[in-house]
Amino acid sequence: MLYAAMMIDLSHLVQPDIGQPARTLHLVDKPGLDAWLTSAAPRVRNHLAAMRFTARPHELVVVPGDGADDWAAVLGVSDSTNLRPWCLAKAPEVLAGGSYRIAVEGKPGDAAIGWALAQHRLTGYKKPEDNPQGPRVLLTSDPARLPDRIAEAEATAWVRDMVNTPAEDMGPADLEAAAEALAKRYGAVLDVTRGDTLAMGYPMIHAVGRAAARSHAPRLIELHWGREEHPRLAIVGKGVCFDSGGLDIKPASGMLLMKKDMGGAAHALALAQLIMRSGLPVRLHMLVGAVENAISSNAFRPGDVLKSRKGIQVEIGNTDAEGRLVLGDCLAKASETAPDLMIDFATLTGAARVALGPDLPAVFANSDPLADGLVASGTLTGDPCWRLPLWAGYEDMYASDIADIGNSGGAFAGAVTAALFLQRFVGDGVPWAHFDTFAWRPTPRPGQPKGGEALGLRASWHYLRGRYGASG
Repeated sequence: MLYAAMMIDLSHLVQPDIGQPARTLHLVDKPGLDAWLTSAAPRVRNHLAAMRFTARPHELVVVPGDGADDWAAVLGVSDSTNLRPWCLAKAPEVLAGGSYRIAVEGKPGDAAIGWALAQHRLTGYKKPEDNPQGPRVLLTSDPARLPDRIAEAEATAWVRDMVNTPAEDMGPADLEAAAEALAKRYGAVLDVTRGDTLAMGYPMIHAVGRAAARSHAPRLIELHWGREEHPRLAIVGKGVCFDSGGLDIKPASGMLLMKKDMGGAAHALALAQLIMRSGLPVRLHMLVGAVENAISSNAFRPGDVLKSRKGIQVEIGNTDAEGRLVLGDCLAKASETAPDLMIDFATLTGAARVALGPDLPAVFANSDPLADGLVASGTLTGDPCWRLPLWAGYEDMYASDIADIGNSGGAFAGAVTAALFLQRFVGDGVPWAHFDTFAWRPTPRPGQPKGGEALGLRASWHYLRGRYGASG
């Protein structure tokens, strides 16, 4: 399953326009509807009137042409002059298989991403359709940036597939296999520290994962790529492949989606793929703490005090606040080489979802320009995120009577206190951003089915491209 996901290929769904036969796709927004109808043939106007077409986003109507088998489609969009990633995504979900060409300029722009993703689903667990329609191919008269957009679509699809895969097939060993496949494809070096070996150098990762079965033993996965003279970039992902809550066990309803608790690792792997695939001039250090937070006789306990890699002693107030422990050791290790920038991704707190809902990942950063740049990139690319504060006044919320800090921040500002906890493990002077992402879409939208989702991936990728530029 995992290796099939690694080989995602969406390039056949968006192709350069070289004059091949295709149906026409007309894009109409509300301000331009009257003018467009005036220029349309009477039969088209009458048909759209009968269908009560108002050009609202994602509204699609098939209209007749001159011949018996001649037809086109009219699609409502928010702004026909500025096509956003998801504005065309409804069309391939409902149109027949075949090729389509946008009327007038024929340039889908970033909407090519949504067109391709609308046709991708995780396979292997569900019987395929008996009569599949076949692919819907979008033609573009501006193919220059097409490889970049397809790369983003494929990286997004990979995140979705990894998050959607059941925990039995997406354990720590499977995350390691994904990193190994990436390393082989792009000539990177992979280092993995597994099992009880973690106890010496990464004691918090070990403590969280030691109760799992041997087949799901914890590990720190590190990937190194790029030239030594390039700026060092650290990408960190939380890879809790299933979270029972540990001895502070979750209720059944709370465990139902916990296969997605490795969503941060999925984002880190996909971002590493984009970086290496594009040849971004950085010295990449990707780290994933991969564990299963399980329950057994050797599970870590409330009241335990764990010594972290950085030397900070952490009292365990709640074994269900385990992701920050895993990330703490990862951030400490990544900081040791003084990276030019460090970004982590984690499905860390329900508090971030209460504050911002499922669509907006919370972004924390110890640098205003870094935070502003990530938020701006998210807005520009249609992958929005929202900054929350590293409010130092809340640091006493995770105080401990017997250790340096506790891992539980109390009842208030849970996303903020979790980020403040992580900040303790970031090296002095290291620019750092933390994405508290949901990695899940609870309700479907065009091009964005219910299930695993990449939230913050494209925002961070475009920020990195702007910061470091393309390779020469």
